[in-house]
Amino acid sequence: MDRMASIALALRNEQAEMEFYAENAKRSKNPLAKGIFETLAKDEEEHMRRIRGLHEKLLGQGDWPKDVPIEVAGTNVNEVIERLAKLPAAQDHDGDDVAALERGREFEGRGTKFYAELAQACTNPMERKFFEFLSRIEREHLRSIERSLDFFKDPSGWNMERERSGLDGV
Repeated sequence: MDRMASIALALRNEQAEMEFYAENAKRSKNPLAKGIFETLAKDEEEHMRRIRGLHEKLLGQGDWPKDVPIEVAGTNVNEVIERLAKLPAAQDHDGDDVAALERGREFEGRGTKFYAELAQACTNPMERKFFEFLSRIEREHLRSIERSLDFFKDPSGWNMERERSGLDGV
C-alpha cells in the first residue's frame, strides 16, 4: 500500500473509531463507560486532526514534511477509570457497554497492528516514528479497554488487584 493510501485508510479508521466511541458515550447510562467512551472519542479526534494535517502536507509537498510533530496528546483513559470506578453506579452496566468495549478492543488491536506494520514499511525515519507512536497510543487504548472490561466483569477482583491487597495485608 502506498503512503497516501495508508494515510487515507488511517483517517477512515480513526473517523470510524471516533464515531463509534461518541455514539456509545451518548448511549451509555453508566458513568464509567460513558467517561471511557468520551475520552476515547476525544483521543481519536485528535489522532484524526494530526493525521489529516500530515495528509494535507503530503498532498501539498509530495514528501514527508520536516515540521510535522510526531506526537499527539497522551490519553487519560486510565485516570478516568481510576476516578469513576469509585462511584457506586460504575458497577451498574448493561451488556451493551461490555459489547461496545469488546468491539473497541478489536478496533484498537487492529489499529495497533496496522500502525506497527505501516511503521515497518517506512523508509523515512520521521514517518516511521510517527506511525510507531500511533501504534503505541492505540496499544495504550487497548490496555485501557481491557482494564475497563476487567472492572465490569469482576469489580471486586479489579479493586483487589488495583489495591494489591493480599492475605498478609501487604
